Amino acid sequence: MAEVNISLNGRGYEIACDAGQEGRVVDLAAYIDQRLQGIARSGGAYNDAHLLVLTALVLADELYEAREALSARPVAKTAPAAQAPQNREEEQIVLRLLSDLAKRIDGIAQRVQAA
Repeated sequence: MAEVNISLNGRGYEIACDAGQEGRVVDLAAYIDQRLQGIARSGGAYNDAHLLVLTALVLADELYEAREALSARPVAKTAPAAQAPQNREEEQIVLRLLSDLAKRIDGIAQRVQAA
């Protein structure tokens, strides 16, 4: 198990992650912070916890839209047989990554609310 330090809205957090995933966690945190800062600039949050909840909702909305887009995407009936498994495999990878992101966001929001 590895640990990485991230910053969200100027506050530091020490996050445990699988070894080798440190860069990914830092990238995810940077994306979350970017979205968080945009919401903060809009002035819609009452405090840090509210800001993180709003950010989690926005990111969850993005996740749901991505899932809907994937499930609505037409499957090419003329695709070569060798290409079809790759497309299904890619979809599963994307869905798994989006699900992991949603779980991480939920975990961060829970830790912030508990703090």
